[in-house]
Amino acid sequence: MPDDVRLFDDYLRVTGVAHLGPEPYEGELPYPGLRGKRLGLINGSSWITLWCNAFGRRYLPGVHLVNVGNEAVQLNFMQAHAEGRPCPPQANIDAFKRYARDLAELAAVDAVMITCSTMNRAYRQVQDALAGEGVPVLQIDLPMMERAVETGGRVLVVATHGPTVASTQALLRETAEGMGREVAFDGVDVHEAWERLAAADVAGHNAAIDGAIREALSRGSFGSVVLAQLSMSTVLFDHPDLEAEYGLPVLTSAQCGFERAREVLLGQG
Repeated sequence: MPDDVRLFDDYLRVTGVAHLGPEPYEGELPYPGLRGKRLGLINGSSWITLWCNAFGRRYLPGVHLVNVGNEAVQLNFMQAHAEGRPCPPQANIDAFKRYARDLAELAAVDAVMITCSTMNRAYRQVQDALAGEGVPVLQIDLPMMERAVETGGRVLVVATHGPTVASTQALLRETAEGMGREVAFDGVDVHEAWERLAAADVAGHNAAIDGAIREALSRGSFGSVVLAQLSMSTVLFDHPDLEAEYGLPVLTSAQCGFERAREVLLGQG
C-alpha cells in the first residue's frame, strides 16, 4: 500500500468523519452510558485534534468527539508572548466563547472541554458564555492539578512551549488555593522537546521529556510530576507506566482530563 494511502487510512481510523449515528466501536462498550454522548473540544490549534481524538477514544469509548480551533489562535498567543503582551490575548478568549456557543448550538454537545493549556485562562468566560445552556465546561488540565495538590509534596511542572508556562503554573496555584492547600513547585521548560515535535520527531520529543524529568528528579525530591500540555501525553507511548518507571505519580492531562470528562458524561461528577 502506498505511504500516502496508509497515512489517510490511519488518519481516518483515528479521526473518523461527521455522522449522526452512534460512535463506531468494536466489541462491548466498557461504559455503556457513554453511547450517544458528544463532547465538544475547544483546541488552541488544529494539529492537536489528532491528540484529542486518539486519547479521547482511549478514555471515552463510544463518545462522539467534536473539535473546533485552528492555528490562528496559537499564532496569536505566540505573538503576544513573544512581544511581552498579556497572554492569552482577549481576542483569543472571545474566540473560545464563540467556539463554545457553536458547539452547544450547532452540535448539541453534552459537555465542552478546553484542551489548550495556554487558554485555560478562558475557562470562566467560556463558562459564562454557556450559562443557561445546561452544558458543563471543563478544562483538561484541572483534574491533573487537583491530583498533584492532593498528592502533596513539591510538584515538578514540565512544559515544552513558552506561552504555556505561566498559564500552567497559575492554574496550579489557583487549584491549590481553591482546595485550601499550599503548593510548592519547580518549573522546567523543555524547549528541545517542542522543536523535536515540530520536526515530526515524536520519539525525540518523548526522549527529551524523559531526560528532563530524570535530571530534575536527580537534583531534588518531588511528590509528583505534571506534564503541562496535552501534546506531551505521547510520552505514554514509550513509557506506558510512568509511576512505576519514575517512582512517583507522573500526571498527564490526556488521562486525567478525559477521565474527568467520562465522569461528567456519565453523570458522576
